[in-house]
Amino acid sequence: MISDKFIWVRHQLNNHLVGKLLPVSWFGPKVPAKRELSVPSGRLKLEIVSHCWQYAHMLNFQLSSLVNHTPQDIDIRYTLFHSTEDHNLLELIARFDAMAIDNISWNWQAIPRTHLFRRAIGRNSAALNSDADWLWFSDCDLIFHEHCLDSLAKALRGKQEPLVFPQQEFITDLLPAEHAMLNQNPMHNVDIDVSLFSPNAITKAKGAFQIVHGDVARQCGYCKDMSLYQQPSSVWRKTFEDSMFRRLIESEGVPIQVAGLHRIRHQEKGRYASGSKLSQLRKNIRVATDDQG
Repeated sequence: MISDKFIWVRHQLNNHLVGKLLPVSWFGPKVPAKRELSVPSGRLKLEIVSHCWQYAHMLNFQLSSLVNHTPQDIDIRYTLFHSTEDHNLLELIARFDAMAIDNISWNWQAIPRTHLFRRAIGRNSAALNSDADWLWFSDCDLIFHEHCLDSLAKALRGKQEPLVFPQQEFITDLLPAEHAMLNQNPMHNVDIDVSLFSPNAITKAKGAFQIVHGDVARQCGYCKDMSLYQQPSSVWRKTFEDSMFRRLIESEGVPIQVAGLHRIRHQEKGRYASGSKLSQLRKNIRVATDDQG
């Protein structure tokens, strides 16, 4: 099994080579020039792409936000990559799949767990197959609260950029697993107490904050020609590929104004086995460092 340390070393080597000593074109398709990117007229189409493994209680906030604060000025295709082994998540999906929501279409993508654990695989598939004007590569714990997606539609109108990102989110303190907000009934839609959130500046298009022009996504995929980032894994992998993706499309992103983007910060990560030594170690590190991530 390839270790995270090995991947980190290979990633660092790639970072020093791609676009510096070696041309970007050697590692992927030609990136469309900014002037060549389409500027859609009429109603925008956005595809939100999320991954979820053992995070049903957090995903409930994201899905509920789409129902509670359905956008009026943009059409959303919501794509979720997941595993059929995650039974709590399947129950949640079934509940939302039964809902017909104006301007929202559900796209549930069940894939092998080994593919789910390498997030670039799903993102690459979504990028190559999307017909959206823009794709938001999200994490499943982002909450699109009041006016979020409609403000995004306004900010994207007329934009001709390969990559943009929201310049601000609202976050909680690092919440323990027993916090009331994290223990609501999973079979009901949930909402948040916005008074528990504080503004947090986003300074670059990292991880969950990459909003990519559809032309760029379809042309370049998501690190599609770099086998290091397209290998299935038996464990959840760190997302080293995100910075490489930005290197390949030759953009670090342009900040835009987006309202109502919220994120619950929590001590325990669902993707690690509950009660395991690894889970406890990572929890301790998060509490000690509290990096607002």
